[in-house]
Amino acid sequence: MTRIGSDISLVRVGDLWGHGPALLDTLHAQGLEGVNIRTLTDLSPTLDRGELDAFRRRADELGMYVEMGVGKINPYMTAELPEVRALGDGDFIAGMERMFAACAEMGWSTLWTACAGVKEYAAPYDTDRARREAPWPDQLRAISSLVDKLLPALRHYDLVLGIETHEEITTRELLRIVEGADDPHVGICLDPANPIARGEDPRAAVERVAPHVVSTQLRDIRVHPSPEGNGLTRFLRPCGEGQLDWDEILGIILAANPALNLTIEGVGGWSGRSDVPIADPFWVGLHPELDDADLDALHALAASSARAAADGSGPSFSDLDVFLPDQRTTHDAFVARSASHLRSVLAERAASVPSR
Repeated sequence: MTRIGSDISLVRVGDLWGHGPALLDTLHAQGLEGVNIRTLTDLSPTLDRGELDAFRRRADELGMYVEMGVGKINPYMTAELPEVRALGDGDFIAGMERMFAACAEMGWSTLWTACAGVKEYAAPYDTDRARREAPWPDQLRAISSLVDKLLPALRHYDLVLGIETHEEITTRELLRIVEGADDPHVGICLDPANPIARGEDPRAAVERVAPHVVSTQLRDIRVHPSPEGNGLTRFLRPCGEGQLDWDEILGIILAANPALNLTIEGVGGWSGRSDVPIADPFWVGLHPELDDADLDALHALAASSARAAADGSGPSFSDLDVFLPDQRTTHDAFVARSASHLRSVLAERAASVPSR
């Protein structure tokens, strides 16, 4: 059964939905069937088994799935995750392994991670990909090495680590990491909105990674020409209110993994703006595998948005580039509208299957 839930980052937004079991009650009341907690230490910094078990018991009572984040896997940015190192008494890998053990005890077998985080700087320096003191190829090698070091514990506890199609990494690079591990305990968490940040056609990206997708972070997109004229700008939208074909996306990923949970990564208070300066020589140099077909697809999306804005059938750049003050309300509306659309698509797909 395909279930729909929400991604929650408590450390980023605080306990807007309540903490521990109260968070689950809030999401369940909104009609959601599961949750991805961005980092296990958000629930309990010390991995207190009493706190974690209370969360597990309430999820079981409500029939909700739980997927759990375990931090990032880029050795070049582990200083941004002191809580993980603290769990290992100074040993980052030991900290990860202790989170694995706790998740296994709770029965949370699908884990989330990413290769870096989005920074507050302007593009192209908004991801770790652009760090000149730590060239991206070196970071990729270090990430692959860390995945190899984590594999014995993942196998021991029978957990699967889903690495997100995050803003800093291309799907081709991510596939090389996953296929290099060559182990069912390492897979991909699909966010179809993010490959655009790396100049990739979202449809092609979904098809590329689908066989390895073990979890999701779903949201829609609008791509506009950037007002500076040097590239494109991606905005995040609720599923069904952007330019992604959700019937097609769900068809691709559910064919590969029919039991996949559909987790929505809500956006509250901001537009999810990501500038993609595809005319910047430095940005281009960071992407040795840029594909003309991908860029053509992105330009077509931008042209479509521009036409829709001009004739009033779609939002303009300025309509989307806004900040709203009530983070909880806007986040919940984003998730609710996304969930409604995904359920509608699932229902239509089910109705189209011939009865036997």
